[in-house]
Amino acid sequence: MEILSPAGSPEALRAAVCAGANAVYLGFGQFNARRGARNFSRDEFASAVSYCHLRGVKVYLTLNTLCSDREMGDAVDCAVQASKLGVDAALVQDLGLVRALRQAAPDLPLHASTQMSLHSLDGVKQAADLGITRAVLARELSRTDIAYICQHSPIEIEVFVHGALCMCYSGQCFLSSVIGGRSGNRGMCAQPCRLPYGFGDLADGYPLSLKDMSLAGHLRELQEMGVASAKIEGRMKRPEYVYIVTKVYADALREGREPTPEELRQLEQAFSRQGFTDGYYLGRTGPDMFGVREESKPPRELFAKAKAAYEKGEGPGVPVKFYAMIRAGEPIQVGVEDGEGRVATAAGKFPEPARRRPTSQEEVEAQLAKTGGTPFAAIGMRTLVEDGLAVPLSAVNALRRQVLDELSKQRTALPQRRHGEYRMGARYENRREEPDLYVSLRHAGQLTFELVKARPALITLPADEIAAHPDEVGGAIQRGVPVAAVLPRICFDRELDSLRRDLSACKEIGVADAYVGNLGLVPLCRELGFTLRGDFGLQVFNSQGLKEYKRLGFQSLTASFELKLAQIRDLSKAVDTEIIGYGRLPLMITENCAVKNQSGKCTCGNVNQLIDRKGVRFPVEKAWGCRNELLNANKIFLADKGPDWKKAGLRAVRLLFTTENGVECAQVLEAYRGTGAYKPNNFTRGLYYRDVE
Repeated sequence: MEILSPAGSPEALRAAVCAGANAVYLGFGQFNARRGARNFSRDEFASAVSYCHLRGVKVYLTLNTLCSDREMGDAVDCAVQASKLGVDAALVQDLGLVRALRQAAPDLPLHASTQMSLHSLDGVKQAADLGITRAVLARELSRTDIAYICQHSPIEIEVFVHGALCMCYSGQCFLSSVIGGRSGNRGMCAQPCRLPYGFGDLADGYPLSLKDMSLAGHLRELQEMGVASAKIEGRMKRPEYVYIVTKVYADALREGREPTPEELRQLEQAFSRQGFTDGYYLGRTGPDMFGVREESKPPRELFAKAKAAYEKGEGPGVPVKFYAMIRAGEPIQVGVEDGEGRVATAAGKFPEPARRRPTSQEEVEAQLAKTGGTPFAAIGMRTLVEDGLAVPLSAVNALRRQVLDELSKQRTALPQRRHGEYRMGARYENRREEPDLYVSLRHAGQLTFELVKARPALITLPADEIAAHPDEVGGAIQRGVPVAAVLPRICFDRELDSLRRDLSACKEIGVADAYVGNLGLVPLCRELGFTLRGDFGLQVFNSQGLKEYKRLGFQSLTASFELKLAQIRDLSKAVDTEIIGYGRLPLMITENCAVKNQSGKCTCGNVNQLIDRKGVRFPVEKAWGCRNELLNANKIFLADKGPDWKKAGLRAVRLLFTTENGVECAQVLEAYRGTGAYKPNNFTRGLYYRDVE
């Protein structure tokens, strides 16, 4: 199991390598989930790859953000440059970028970022089918979940073991972008979850701020499960932090133990939010997992020692074995071999008969072992020195330097990979017809006679709601209004059978279409014969993404609501495309129940609202699997913007109903048809008219 460390700067990279990291991940350019980190210029990146490869450390490029059509060419160029410089893999979120990289850099290994929200075996298998070689799992998984996936996964599995925890599933958080215009999916999260909130009239707590995670006591178990990589979060952290945390984990893993009490104290000194949590790993969610960063003086002595160590040191050293043969009538021969089987050899002068004292085997080996000042460490010798011969020790030293130089060249040699140009491909014309109006309901109580009578082009309901109310849904279908099932964005392997039963019941009622918001549920929908429709959780952000999901069998897709209407209009729509044009946008989906953490009991049936420092109230609703969904305070309203969305080439505009009653649902539908005057008291245009960082 490799220890994978963050490198937000060249200094942090050196700190990670010197501390014993087996791999590092870093940003190059503007297409990574930590755009605020120092990141690397092209020359710095080239030097970093060479520095790491010489020392046996792999380098992974972070390209784990969503790319617009205008950015796609630059993102691909960034990846191609990195591939030519020898990067070992690229970390990706955007399926459109995955498609483009298969074209332009087919030999570059790809890793699925945690931003891809993979949390099930089928999700991992889907990633493997896309040509991805490693999946970074969601941080919410328990030890049982991780072990099951590792046991059956066709590709490598990476898990986070230390660092910041987001309240929301990675890749599904829109809180920062919707309320502040800085998108976590674009590498610019402003971390509003760390601010005060409350459930009464005061924002008097921190119900969205989790402690940092630490699995420092579970390393051997993770290794036994078959986890390929243990990842440390922290590209925004200082190099001293990187050194301390990496060294604790690397030392413990190398020595086959868990961190000592003193090492655990060092981890907490380096950075913590009132301690650490392993709650998700142990399957114990609750208020104990939450904490905030308290003001404290940095541990000067600890940081000073760390800085001195990585500025002067070379880390554990690359283990090598030396060979030497000194025989009469033959040139001196020296060789070196690394752990991967690379061999470098050199021949020198002929030895001479000893006039006084012959050169001993011990003296030759002592010279070969002098690897100080290099990245190498001699761990073995095989030498043959015939009696009665004299060799200048300077000649042995010169040959040692020569073979190590040659070995260094071999270790830093660039891989032979194919590279091509990125091409947009076929351009699909926009639809000219006026888009249909779809109605997305939260619960069956909103499915009123009046709404069905208004005959929207499609009604969607969660799959479990359809299964629980077959008569109401069946009645709508019999009246000629099609109904589609909405699948949960999060469904663990242990929950799959329950969802399968609900979907089978949907099929029996006559539901033929399913909205899918996570790759992991595609196989189940195919198995049951549903028509695939892409929900917003798939993060469709560009034309290449539309084409890739079409290849996967999707008949329609929902464009990301982090795109402007003008960008959506300009998409090359390979399949029918829709937008969410009304309603409270889902800002977070969480494994931790904020409501239960506050009250100590489940009160999802009540009206629960989170209040912020400005007095703004955000509804908190129950999501499938007893999870939470945090909704925006204001509703998107575009009924009076018809000239804009009607020219965007859309198949449909979806009206997303959450807290509305049945009467309101019908009124909103009338307003979007231009036959009603409904307008919410507080509304927003969302991000459809403003740029998102």
